[in-house]
Amino acid sequence: MTDKDFAFEMAAANLRYGPGATREVGMDLQEMGAKRALLVTDARLANLRPVQTVRESLEAERIDYDVYDRVRVEPNDRSLQDVIDAVADGGYEAFVAVGGGSSMDTAKAANLYSTYPADFMTYVNAPIGAGQPVPGPLKPLIAVPTTAGTGSETTGVIIFDVSQMQAKTGIAHRHLKPRLGIVDPDNTRTLPPMVTASSGLDVLCHALESYTALPFNERPYPQRPLLRPAYQGSNPISDIWALQAIRMAAGHLLRAYSDPDDDEARGQMILASSFAGMGFGNAGVHLCHGMSYPVSSMARDYRPPGYPQDHPFVPHGVSVALSARAVFRFTGGACPDRHLRACQALGADTGGLAPADAGKALGDRLVELMRKLNLPHGLSAVGYTSDDIGALVEGTLPQHRVTQLSPRPAGAEELTRLFEESMTLW
Repeated sequence: MTDKDFAFEMAAANLRYGPGATREVGMDLQEMGAKRALLVTDARLANLRPVQTVRESLEAERIDYDVYDRVRVEPNDRSLQDVIDAVADGGYEAFVAVGGGSSMDTAKAANLYSTYPADFMTYVNAPIGAGQPVPGPLKPLIAVPTTAGTGSETTGVIIFDVSQMQAKTGIAHRHLKPRLGIVDPDNTRTLPPMVTASSGLDVLCHALESYTALPFNERPYPQRPLLRPAYQGSNPISDIWALQAIRMAAGHLLRAYSDPDDDEARGQMILASSFAGMGFGNAGVHLCHGMSYPVSSMARDYRPPGYPQDHPFVPHGVSVALSARAVFRFTGGACPDRHLRACQALGADTGGLAPADAGKALGDRLVELMRKLNLPHGLSAVGYTSDDIGALVEGTLPQHRVTQLSPRPAGAEELTRLFEESMTLW
């Protein structure tokens, strides 16, 4: 038997797209046979139109439900344990998540641990947790995204901070994937510009990283098909979703950022988020995301405009984008043809560009876009100094689920250099 994998598995998401589709969620739950549900959201959204639409739909179909509105923006193990404790005796037959990735990931955790109770670290990715697979199918979860970024409605992944370690990790398994994602552009009407920019950069990095990830047939062969990871490496099917998401974001992100009344741009961006989710949910991401986790977890005093101000944090899309220029310059030599095609999809003129320059061109193109979106100009702009690099490297090294998908291996020395290059981008 070969020591390299020879197969990849495409786990497709069940999506419904359309303005106003949120009104159908009650009918969906009824048809799934659910009579009692938990609506998971955050305190800000609880009083806004997307949640009100869901509540009206549940009540119209006589679905008994409770509301959990204590979702933490950028969840941690404590906030997830809070929802796990809250649902333990609730008798919920289904879950509805309304919000960004934080709400959807919190609902996935509630679903997992209420269906298969266990010590919290049981399902958490190794080496931080035990890494045990999810034992079987979960209850129905309907995900209703209100940001155009995470793509969590398409994936079987939960991302969170481990409080004591000041590091992000996750739980990943195909059974965590929502039963249905309702992708309704009406739900993004009230996004502040900074949230639009941050989540849009997350879309791009999802797609760019999955397209340039280590190929699926370069990963180790699993002992059994069940143990093949959700993040398998770049593959022909994920490539299609990733490239199209890049093209859509290239044409519509700046428009959605500049004009929240541009319905076409908002619709295309939330659809691009799902497209990118279909890509990275099967191929995975690599160094931008691996490096972003300690950047988010170690935040001390940065409070981004347009986000809740109750605790310091670096928005996920910002933390991912800040290392992107350095990362793609670093990985460009491993698969220059892919970096070149990604740069073309992002709208750059690559005529006459040598393969050796593809990674630099892709990184520079992203920085050009970041400047137009008024994002922070580097790690130094969100509170980090060169004295923090050692801790940032230490926080990245355990992120094997993603860092081992880099097309070019990166150990402590390489990561140190990448963080140094990300301190100031312009």
